Amino acid sequence: MKTSRRNFIRNLSSYYALLPCSRLLAAVETERNAGEAYFRLVQEGGRWWLVKPDGELFFTLGLNHVDPASLRQPENINIWQVRYENSMEKWLSDSVGPNLRNWGFNTLGWNREMAVNSEKIHRHSRHFTYDEYQWLDMPYCHQLPFGEFHQWEAETVHPDFFSEDFVNWCDYVAREHCVPLVNDSKLIGYFYIDCPTWTHTRPKTHWKGPLFDPNKLDTEKGRSELYQMAEQYYRVTRDAIRRYDKNHLILGDRYEANEPLEMEVVDAAKPYVDVLSFQDFRDPVGHLKEWHERTGMPVLWADG
Repeated sequence: MKTSRRNFIRNLSSYYALLPCSRLLAAVETERNAGEAYFRLVQEGGRWWLVKPDGELFFTLGLNHVDPASLRQPENINIWQVRYENSMEKWLSDSVGPNLRNWGFNTLGWNREMAVNSEKIHRHSRHFTYDEYQWLDMPYCHQLPFGEFHQWEAETVHPDFFSEDFVNWCDYVAREHCVPLVNDSKLIGYFYIDCPTWTHTRPKTHWKGPLFDPNKLDTEKGRSELYQMAEQYYRVTRDAIRRYDKNHLILGDRYEANEPLEMEVVDAAKPYVDVLSFQDFRDPVGHLKEWHERTGMPVLWADG
């Protein structure tokens, strides 16, 4: 039987909404804080489940890259000015939210959209604010700009994770981003870097090289050095978040599943993140299964 993509997504979300969750409710109830409740992970029967603040199972189907800039082109700016009255609130509450739900989505992934894409400039739009998330009125994830070593980032040099400057910057990012969102039960969790270049490069980033020289991976000393470097990064970033937000999930880096990813990096991340997140445009099912089996951790398909 043939079906449209929209109906497939809608039917899939309906199926997961019907999964029995009575045994999970008690487990979640014991983990709730006395005050606000948040999205949680619960392990049950060898599986990991994402659970809503009200205790129901939640199968997140999200859409990334939501930005109004395309409605501000000279040929269609009248739509933005007239229909949406030059208002982010009206656009998000009257159009984006209802359309996403109508198309079968129940989550906003990473709102930032590609603004410029060239060999020397590759930049994304800004993050949504707390108020804009409230106008959207649906579960969402938020990205924390701890570092700009994405595989598409063509302009910024690599940070020194062991420097006091990096520690101070991470603390600032957490104050700037986490403090306004700390009590929002619609926030699922925080992403970090989109496809970090731990040991690989792309043509745009070849000039600065990877974070860590892959030639060093031939020795035990080199692999230990990579682990220490990654452990420092994940510890500093986790500590910065938990200084201001002790409840929301840490979704970590969105690894590129089709580039080299050393176990030293993943092992260093495991104590400091709640899930392993991957971008994958080729074989997401195979890679997610592989990484769950290798680590025992819940895995998330973050973009594809």
